Amino acid sequence: MASFTELQEKYADPESRFFESGGFRVHYKLFGTGEPLIVLLHGSFLSIRSWRDVVRPLSENATVLVFDRPAFGLTSRPLPGDRSGARYSPEAQSDLVLDLMAEAGFDQAVLAGNSTGGTIALLTALRYPERITGLVLAGAMVFSGYATSEVPAAVKPLLKTMSPLFSRIMKVLITKLFDRNIRGFWHEGSRLDDETLAAFRGDLMVGGWSRAFWELFLETHHLNLEKQLPGLDVPTLVITGEHDRTVKTDESYRLAELIPGAELDVIADCGHLPQEEAPVAFVAAVSAFLEKRTGSC
Repeated sequence: MASFTELQEKYADPESRFFESGGFRVHYKLFGTGEPLIVLLHGSFLSIRSWRDVVRPLSENATVLVFDRPAFGLTSRPLPGDRSGARYSPEAQSDLVLDLMAEAGFDQAVLAGNSTGGTIALLTALRYPERITGLVLAGAMVFSGYATSEVPAAVKPLLKTMSPLFSRIMKVLITKLFDRNIRGFWHEGSRLDDETLAAFRGDLMVGGWSRAFWELFLETHHLNLEKQLPGLDVPTLVITGEHDRTVKTDESYRLAELIPGAELDVIADCGHLPQEEAPVAFVAAVSAFLEKRTGSC
């Protein structure tokens, strides 16, 4: 059986880069030059591919960094523990963002996150506000889902012990439901062609993917983000698709209301992935925000 490093090299393209951080061999790409640095964080079950239609337009007047989050894409999937040092917790992913910024040669960055990627982007800004010069939160999970789920401490040791079994069960369920769930991210599922859907499936189902996703699940815990929002002092743009069924549009309205000075952009005829379903409108919204706030793009 091929090692994950061999799989990374097999499936990487000419733009792919890798670096070691926190026990992971992280897959990332860089586009453009100069300031600001924009770091793009994709949502669960997706990959770098989710940003394919917006990276080049955004990089015309900025440096854009995209990466595969732990448990997804071509970033390695080590088992957590003292030997590897790998951790799948939200906080560890937040720290990884800062390592990526340093790898690209930047002390500060604008973070743009979609879905659970928005959760990590927001968490990073709350933990390291001096390092984040702007936030773009597109369908970000803040009041539901990943940001509020928690594995009870009382049962976590048992679940860890039974990880091989539960990860196999998760593999069966995700494999069975993957296509339907991904299409559900779109307002019009027919806009997602079969070739791209198959590519997303291939990006996820690499190596020991189900065990890595199980480890990610085990590390979920309630982040209590809502209580911290009034104290956030980072320029923020909240974006929501008019027909987002995954993170309800009302949640994004609420998010914009709770973050001081936040702007809100509602993209019409669009679901949970505005960068996928309405890339021109997404780039226009982000570029206008950055032009106003930082004088870039």
